[in-house]
Amino acid sequence: MDDRQKIEELYRRMYRAMVAKDTATLAAIHADEFVLVHMTGLCQPREAYLSAIADGTLNYYSAEHQSVSVTMQGDRATLTGRSRVQAAVFGGGRHVWPLQLRLQLVRRNGQWLFTEARASTY
Repeated sequence: MDDRQKIEELYRRMYRAMVAKDTATLAAIHADEFVLVHMTGLCQPREAYLSAIADGTLNYYSAEHQSVSVTMQGDRATLTGRSRVQAAVFGGGRHVWPLQLRLQLVRRNGQWLFTEARASTY
């Protein structure tokens, strides 16, 4: 498996962990400095993001991946993923969102880690 394929699989693994509320896996694949930038502009550092998944502030039920593209530059990469995500967030109802995540990654000690995610719709 080449790096591009590893990164694409990491994206799928991230969503599986979000649905399962598997914060241990999420912690392992997100760098300490990770920040999620929500559509509203809210910035959630890694620990706040993990806590929000664990406590049900962010509830993910499924993700159907539509497209994934990866660009690489040495030990850095950008993944843009478009997925139809069933979620209920911040106390809102359960909806299917056409969610685009633009994820920044870094390779450390041979492992790819997410450092930033910017959410939008498509």
